Amino acid sequence: MTKRNGESTRGQGIASVRLRELAAEGRAEGGIEIGRAISILGQAGTSLIVLLLTLPTLTPVPGPFGMVFGTALALVALQIAAGRETVWLPSALKRRRLSTKVLDAALRYTAPLVAWAEKMMRRDRLAVLAGKPVRMLLGVPIFLLAVAIAMPIPFGNFLPAFALIVIAVALMERDGLIALIGGGLSILALAATTAMAYGVVATFA
Repeated sequence: MTKRNGESTRGQGIASVRLRELAAEGRAEGGIEIGRAISILGQAGTSLIVLLLTLPTLTPVPGPFGMVFGTALALVALQIAAGRETVWLPSALKRRRLSTKVLDAALRYTAPLVAWAEKMMRRDRLAVLAGKPVRMLLGVPIFLLAVAIAMPIPFGNFLPAFALIVIAVALMERDGLIALIGGGLSILALAATTAMAYGVVATFA
């Protein structure tokens, strides 16, 4: 779609397309290692990697997904804050395998959320707020959200993960306005998670 009257074009749906491609490869291979997925998505940038690592934390599949993927997200966030264009993860995390079941569940339960976020996007709207300097600054809230996801708080993943999805898709589409909104959502998500953590501690104190 082209620009008309100076307006930004709609988002291109980059995230949905790349995630479907990754899921198709995972099904063909009977699953996929995190390291392999990152190597495939690396050319699309760190924002898509953040999205990939966030989605499994929202799936209702048994397993320590919050701790594993929250840790991976925290490491990626530090590298984003440092301005790195490539992502490094420890071998133990890179070898972690996403089964076909997890991939399918991640798409089934999160695809509508990603699609909704993409509909809000306008390509290159306030693009300066989605450039590298701001991307590096957003590494800080991404790190804090990742830590929140890694914490064993019942039902504590949704709000941080939602904020991460909004930020990641906004950066992919270079929509500075939505990236800014994602930063605001991060504050709300962290405040809610802190309150939930306090409630859990108070319950067992």
